Amino acid sequence: MRPVLIACAHGTRDPDGQATIHAVIEAVRTAMPDVDVREAYVDVHGPELQDVVDEVTPSSLGTAAVVVPLLLAGGYHVYHDIAKAVESREDISPAPALGPDPRLIDIVMERIHEAGVHPTSTVILAAAGSSDPRSQADTAEAAEMLRARWDGPVRVGYAAGISPTVAEAVAEARRFGEEEPVAVASFLLAPGFFQKRLEDSGADQVTGSLAPHPKLVEIILERYHDGYGA
Repeated sequence: MRPVLIACAHGTRDPDGQATIHAVIEAVRTAMPDVDVREAYVDVHGPELQDVVDEVTPSSLGTAAVVVPLLLAGGYHVYHDIAKAVESREDISPAPALGPDPRLIDIVMERIHEAGVHPTSTVILAAAGSSDPRSQADTAEAAEMLRARWDGPVRVGYAAGISPTVAEAVAEARRFGEEEPVAVASFLLAPGFFQKRLEDSGADQVTGSLAPHPKLVEIILERYHDGYGA
């Protein structure tokens, strides 16, 4: 029996966001038909991660489950919520967040090209935002990866929690960029409240969120296999 894969997302009240996360999880199930893939959430709605973890049959022979965060950066939800949910289960392994990973930047670049962003634009990489410095470090690393791929300036903005907000980053880019266009590149997994904040930031263009995309499934599978040493 292969370990259970617990796909753990943040949670959202937005119907489109919920549908997008479900689509990602269904794509993982399709890619691994011999694995029991279960969904869980750390906030907003259920099934709650702790309940899903408690339902996994204990194993004395190896890893019973791997929790894969459907989160683009590490932070409180990874290092506290997920860690706490599995702390009493030596047979359940927590995997790292999906990012930073160059394949996420591949998707960002696809979204940029789909939106027809002008090549001289300043691009604001727009993440959800977290007060956890580890999450901020992951986002900064993702921005460095994007700088290696984008010819124009790249800045970071956050949808919530900390500064600079996406709107502040857009305004600052306009002050320095004069007449050059400003685009916001969503570094969010799915549509929802935060994506709407990006769209209201005053940028000339805003790209869509990353999911669904086959490379996300590829990263999730890799985190799962690494989680139990496959």
